[in-house]
Amino acid sequence: MSETRADWRKWFDYKWIVKNFTFFLFLSGLAVLYIANGHYADKTIMRINQTSRELKELQYEYKTVKSELMFRSKQSELVKAVAILGLEELKTPPVKLDLDSLKQD
Repeated sequence: MSETRADWRKWFDYKWIVKNFTFFLFLSGLAVLYIANGHYADKTIMRINQTSRELKELQYEYKTVKSELMFRSKQSELVKAVAILGLEELKTPPVKLDLDSLKQD
């Protein structure tokens, strides 16, 4: 058993750690980049989801406003809306004036 401990200590002594210090820094840098990439991906996904929710809300609002506009622009609704102002719907069709016949008179 003491032989296996001696073999292990041989691999992890001070000289070996100093010799591989740059490799440890490289691995630490990779770990930091990996964690940062995960956080960036999470933030990006949250922004995409938020934008999707906002887009759906705007689509619902567009459909609501569009249907309300179509309802209010019907002739019967326009007649009701202008009745308050005292305007009435024409019972006779409009008359077209011909400028040429007016000049001859």
